Amino acid sequence: MLTLAFMRHAFIASTFIAVVSGIVGVFVVARQLSFLTHTLSEIGFAGASFAVFAGWPALDGMILFTMLSSVLVGQMSIKESRREAVISAVSALFIGLGILFLSLSSQTASSATSILFGSVVGISANEVHQLIILSAVVLLITLAFYRQLKFSSFDPIGARVAGVNETLISVIFLLLLALSVSVAAQIVGSLLIFILLTLPAASAKYFTHGVCKMIILAILFSLLGTWLGLLLGYLTNWPVSFFIAVIEDVIYVVALVYQNYFVEAN
Repeated sequence: MLTLAFMRHAFIASTFIAVVSGIVGVFVVARQLSFLTHTLSEIGFAGASFAVFAGWPALDGMILFTMLSSVLVGQMSIKESRREAVISAVSALFIGLGILFLSLSSQTASSATSILFGSVVGISANEVHQLIILSAVVLLITLAFYRQLKFSSFDPIGARVAGVNETLISVIFLLLLALSVSVAAQIVGSLLIFILLTLPAASAKYFTHGVCKMIILAILFSLLGTWLGLLLGYLTNWPVSFFIAVIEDVIYVVALVYQNYFVEAN
């Protein structure tokens, strides 16, 4: 299997995607921003569709749209009272834009399928290099602001008392999330992006409470889902994103069972 170049590219890409998703996902879950991940996925779809229309690489369009809109959407939806309305309005607008750009482009329907559901086995060497660079940027920024990010995400009251600039940290995190959405969409597509950015981290929190342990466990769950998904996709010729979704769901159910019947029982 690994003698094939496209499978080697897929495994390399999925490894970096899993690491980024596992790390960023822990903070997504802690900040209760799963809704924003879903919204950014639709924005990413519109960006990728625009890139297809303009003749750009799909990843470039995703990065452009998600980076420009992440902070704006994040700030608009801070208040829970208007969160649902903001999500609905933004999602509807960008899904509509995505459909419009695809209809105006000269590409076939396969382009829409790749954007929506991912096409990791079709990633080229250049795209792998670009993905690695973006992943490295996300990891370096996360490392540079790790202490403030952890403090603000898991103890916001203490962070305010300690004088952490929460506005700055919030903006930095929203930009990291936008990049992560664009990176992870390469394997699961824009429709299923929230799977890797939420489920592994949500599962990890049921097994441990330390932030570092949660990150390690979330990365392991992400790697298990992507690697096993690629293997099963190769063996069956079924969509890789389907297997990733099922595997991460199974892990989450196991985590819930562990929490309900082993932790709470004791």
